[in-house]
Amino acid sequence: MPLLTPQRPTEGAHTHSAATMVPDQSRAERTASFEVDAFPVPHGREEEWRFTPVDRLGTFFRDEATGECLTWEENLPEGVTVSTLPVADWQALGVPAPQDRAAAVAAAHSGGVALVDVPAEAELTEPVRLRLTGGEQGLVHGHVTVRVGRFAKATVLLEHDGTADYSEVLTVLAGDGSDVTLVSVQEWDDASHHLGQHDVVVGRDARVRHIAVTLGGGVVRLNTNATYAGPGGSFEGLGVYFADAGQHLEHRLFVDHEAPHCRSNVEYKGALQGETARTVWVGDVLIRAAAEGTDTYELNRNLLLTDGARADSVPNLEIETGEIEGAGHASATGRFDDEQLFYLMARGIPEDEARRLVVRGFFASVVGRIGVPEVQERLMEAIERELAGGAA
Repeated sequence: MPLLTPQRPTEGAHTHSAATMVPDQSRAERTASFEVDAFPVPHGREEEWRFTPVDRLGTFFRDEATGECLTWEENLPEGVTVSTLPVADWQALGVPAPQDRAAAVAAAHSGGVALVDVPAEAELTEPVRLRLTGGEQGLVHGHVTVRVGRFAKATVLLEHDGTADYSEVLTVLAGDGSDVTLVSVQEWDDASHHLGQHDVVVGRDARVRHIAVTLGGGVVRLNTNATYAGPGGSFEGLGVYFADAGQHLEHRLFVDHEAPHCRSNVEYKGALQGETARTVWVGDVLIRAAAEGTDTYELNRNLLLTDGARADSVPNLEIETGEIEGAGHASATGRFDDEQLFYLMARGIPEDEARRLVVRGFFASVVGRIGVPEVQERLMEAIERELAGGAA
């Protein structure tokens, strides 16, 4: 299916006119560049911005440094190091380029890249813990790269909280044969806005799990992109989100199968309560001609707990070769099931408890796959708080 995406305006063209839009024949044609000027300021009519309230995000697109920072806390297992890398050196690593203007601005004006290094063949028994906290300052440009060596095994827990406008570039470089789990938790205050580009590069025969948990923030939009540096790689993208009134939570994924005999599996589940609660999920999978033996599937489910909430779900699958193991996608959005509620209440369970049981069961398939007990417990506690707040 052709996609409408922006291009640089032709001379004399009005930036709101159709002259700034051209159809892409493939998701692979979407602009990617380290140059901010490669991306015009979005106006909300572009395909990749049409769901996003760009009128609330104007500062994110200004091509200027702010000098602001979040509070950084770290807890590093033995052997793991954190250093600062110049942006030019980060580009020299062969990392994926930004894919929208906000990410290009963040990469250009971060002032340096926080490089988290896990040595080759390390097997971490405790997660790498990073906490970024905002304190009502202006726009912050964040730039983090996690580099995991060959045959290493590591879990990285990245937490965001407090109040901030945060524009983020996060890169995960998984070495050949490595096993990496990255959990990104967004528990911002309601006044916060967060735009992020998360790039995952899966090495040969490596296994990477990217888990997004989004429970807070006025506007949160995460773009997660997975690419493969060699055959045999596996990518698993999991997500859980819960939107209240006034929140806009948006998750976009692009899995680019360019290497043969690789796998990907994506499962995101979200719940919404409140008349103005809004979520967006867009999942793009591209299987290139050279990616024979690919096996991929993506799934999105949304549960509407109250009237007036809105969830948009857009799965896209593009296949350039028939020599694959399998490919598919599914998406569904529905309201709270009154029959399930009645069934539980008929057996003596109070209504509030019955509602919690139904919602917990809805999320259980994803939460149980996270594999980090402390995150799973906190997530279910947070969902309980969200439900209690909605009931109140």
